[in-house]
Amino acid sequence: MVEYFQLAHNERHPDTRKPVAKIIHNFGRADQLDRQELIRLCRSIARVCGITVVDPLDDEVLSATPPGEAGFFEDLKIQKTRAFGCPMVIEALWERLGLKKTLEGVVNAKGLRVPYERALMAMTANRLCDPESKLGVWDRWLSRVYLPSCDGLQLKHMYEAMDLLYANADKIEEAIFFHVADLFNLEVDLIFYDTTTASFHVDQEDDPDRHANATLRKFGHSKEGTWSPQVVVALAVTREGIPVRSWVLPGNTSDVATVEKVRADLRGWNLGRALFIADSGMNSEDNRRELARACGKYLLACRMSNVAEIRKKVLSKRGRYTVFKDNLHAKEVVVGDGERRRRYILCYNPREAERQRKHREMTVAILEKELESHKDASATAQWAIELLASRRFKRYLTVTKTNKVRIDRAKIREAKKYDGKWVLETNDDTISLEDAACGYKGLMVIERCFRSLKRTQIKMMPMYHWASRRIEAHVKICVLALLIERVAELACGKPWHQIQAALDELQITEFFNLNFRVLMRNELPTKTINILKLLKITPPKQVIELEKLT
Repeated sequence: MVEYFQLAHNERHPDTRKPVAKIIHNFGRADQLDRQELIRLCRSIARVCGITVVDPLDDEVLSATPPGEAGFFEDLKIQKTRAFGCPMVIEALWERLGLKKTLEGVVNAKGLRVPYERALMAMTANRLCDPESKLGVWDRWLSRVYLPSCDGLQLKHMYEAMDLLYANADKIEEAIFFHVADLFNLEVDLIFYDTTTASFHVDQEDDPDRHANATLRKFGHSKEGTWSPQVVVALAVTREGIPVRSWVLPGNTSDVATVEKVRADLRGWNLGRALFIADSGMNSEDNRRELARACGKYLLACRMSNVAEIRKKVLSKRGRYTVFKDNLHAKEVVVGDGERRRRYILCYNPREAERQRKHREMTVAILEKELESHKDASATAQWAIELLASRRFKRYLTVTKTNKVRIDRAKIREAKKYDGKWVLETNDDTISLEDAACGYKGLMVIERCFRSLKRTQIKMMPMYHWASRRIEAHVKICVLALLIERVAELACGKPWHQIQAALDELQITEFFNLNFRVLMRNELPTKTINILKLLKITPPKQVIELEKLT
């Protein structure tokens, strides 16, 4: 048998899409070559590529091997392969963001010697990798990933750690946010705020008389349009989408009723000049008063069709728009004088206006065709009842005095006034027209945060808890996961699902034979190396652990 040394790499076949080895260079017969020169060549190539090459006959490896057992790689068998990339990066960011130091400080201050910080880290990492229940994290997920620092965790540690987080949430959130703000030099002049709902698959809402520890799950209209027991989750984030603070409130709490709690909590943090930005659901006289006392300045969206002052004075204001971008025009409208003076920002998007115009014309055409197809235009006919109940069509229909269904042309003309427009109200006279218009468009960042929390990645639901403290702690853990996700996305310039896909390529394989147990990582793909560079995380050594079995 003759052995040859060759340099090769895999290429994907264009037709079969299967990896095919391509020979780059043939060095010749193994018995006629200098092995040490080839090793030096391999290490030179590896150094340029940013990878590590391990020689099984290296002195460092041999020094851990008793004499006579130099061939310990012979007869090695694969025990199992575990995920390593995502857990490693999450753990590194956990420490960099000060989460480990903050939580260990809380644990040590109470004189505890239980790994609660590790339990919280494991539960947070799980939300970003493969969301499971707390039982699933302990029973299934930890055995599928390589997190040696979490070895020995017990299920009770998970629940006790949640109780610790709940009891110290205010102090922990404040310490973490200001550490992150200093670390990344975050701009906290804009605070985006909104609420969402998280529902439960139960039939009854919480009754404090039956369970004193269960008070949050109350019937309410969820953001998905259902009526079910739920909790309200409020979130404040910076313009970069970094969470500032979160709140968990009873499910029957209205959006406008959350502002007083938010006002008191944020004012205690002394954020300095903070412009509070929220959607039209927060815009009421009481809320504006509370926000002015809490953060000083606010920028709120307005319901254009429901406020007479906006319909009559703001939308009809003459004057040219200032063009900032192709899809963003704006002009300032001031109504009133003195203390009653109100500053409005009228924004206009020509592209959205054109889209809304075409959509309305298509809807009206469908209605005209539908009405022509029925000889009986009575409003009591089944087809007419369905149209009048439709959210899409009812806004353009009216019922005449003779109980007939007709298209209301006046409503169509009225709808044209709002095409591509939105109105903002602010009490900050120093903010420029452009900053106000662009600042509100930034509110989309919090909608993206909610999507990640609820559906796409972290998956806050379903919740497997009924005690109020556990529900709140679960939400706080999800927000910690959101913090790590946003920091990684900002550093890499990629969405988390792409970062996760690259990191999932990094795995640990456990080999063993009668004498040794060795953990080795696989070769790192280029995309994984690039992600680690962007995150400023050093790739792990190829041989992670080498253990001699007795």
